[in-house]
Amino acid sequence: MQTIQFFGDQVIGNLEKVIVGKRDAIELIVIGLLCQGHVLIEDVPGVGKTMLARSLAKSLACTFNRIQFTPDMLPSDVTGVSIYNQQKGKFEFRPGPIIGQIILADEINRATPKTQAALLEAMEEHQVTVDGATHILPRPFMVLATQNPIEYEGTFPLPEAQLDRFLLRVRLGYPDFMDEVKILDEQRLKHPIESLKAIAKTKEVLDASQKVRTVFLSPAIKRYLTDLTRRTRQSGDIYLGASPRGTLALSRASQARAALQGRDHVLPDDVKDMAVPVLGHRIIVSPAARLRELSADRIVQEIVHNTPAPGGDFHMPPPEKKKVK
Repeated sequence: MQTIQFFGDQVIGNLEKVIVGKRDAIELIVIGLLCQGHVLIEDVPGVGKTMLARSLAKSLACTFNRIQFTPDMLPSDVTGVSIYNQQKGKFEFRPGPIIGQIILADEINRATPKTQAALLEAMEEHQVTVDGATHILPRPFMVLATQNPIEYEGTFPLPEAQLDRFLLRVRLGYPDFMDEVKILDEQRLKHPIESLKAIAKTKEVLDASQKVRTVFLSPAIKRYLTDLTRRTRQSGDIYLGASPRGTLALSRASQARAALQGRDHVLPDDVKDMAVPVLGHRIIVSPAARLRELSADRIVQEIVHNTPAPGGDFHMPPPEKKKVK
């Protein structure tokens, strides 16, 4: 898995030229890319959410489209629309901004549920259907959605079906004191993204995504991550637990993290580190737990703490030698 580790280090290093002091968050974005998943970035304005999406697209030489969600948006504003061409005497499809590779869905919770639903097919099946015609989306395809956790006026909370389609939820947070001083120095004359160059090609991204799937999951690790997700359905603090899609997402994210560390097998620590970003947004906290001011992330952390981690050897067993007759 050295090739994936090298690929990941290159992308992370390139993104750090623009996003200062947020390596953990950047690693999660790269894990989402390697898993061909979508990422929900939830944080306050001005911490670099949009710039992170633009930098990722520029680093990979991918097409970048931005959708600024507003309450008056229609589903056709996202997917596209068929327009009648009088000269040719037929309808022509005008693609919407969702037809791209790296898509920034900015302030996604400001759109109505009907418009939010226009993203469901694209995010899950990598295609959009307009007027009965299906249009396949290019690969890699990744939606980076942003939402503000504070401004609730004029917003529509994302439904469970929408949240479940995001592989990870990431929070950037404010930079440290010295990092903020460094940001002032780097942006004094021009923005670092202006000189950012592509360091990977589309084929390299797709190849790395395929190799991630070959990272070995031992039977003990499979039971461990399944146990974690099942406990979210049994906890009294959780009204709705993680679905089987959450189990798949946790396994895939753990494989990507292991590959970024240069390993060809998953360790329990990989599962632990991915549990909150993968499962935190997939559960609904019970009313009683809300009264105790328990957050979804805190509940997942407690489940990870209380679930026994497996021990032993997690490497792939050597192939059996064929007996010579």
